[in-house]
Amino acid sequence: MLKEQLESDLTSALKAHDDVRKRTLRMALAAVTNEEKAGKTERTLSDDEIVKVLAREVKKRKEAAEAFAGGGRAEQAQAERDEGAVLEAYLPQQLSDDELATLVREAIAESGAEGPRAMGAVMKVVNPKVAGRADGGRVAAEVKRQLAS
Repeated sequence: MLKEQLESDLTSALKAHDDVRKRTLRMALAAVTNEEKAGKTERTLSDDEIVKVLAREVKKRKEAAEAFAGGGRAEQAQAERDEGAVLEAYLPQQLSDDELATLVREAIAESGAEGPRAMGAVMKVVNPKVAGRADGGRVAAEVKRQLAS
């Protein structure tokens, strides 16, 4: 289980006095726990759901780093980038542009979609295949590009 791996790595970071990994893994485990307790009934997240939580946290770190850098706070921006790098190690390998283009092309063929109006149908087919291996904005941009041509 991915959650057990995060907990084990947190223990290792504590013993090694690795402050960046320690605070990042604590934050990640807190986000996972919050997600488990969200809703009417408490539940245990699957590895796929944990990957989605971690991907969301990585996105937050990237956005925060950009905001800090734009505000002239380079030290905080670097701290956010460092945390994002720790979390990215737990995510699946990201798709290359060619791999993403191929998956989108297959999804368009599978759904029989034509034109920009069919974007929703293509996204329904391609999103499960991508599952955490590419940012949603990247996927949407590729779908849009291919449907426009």
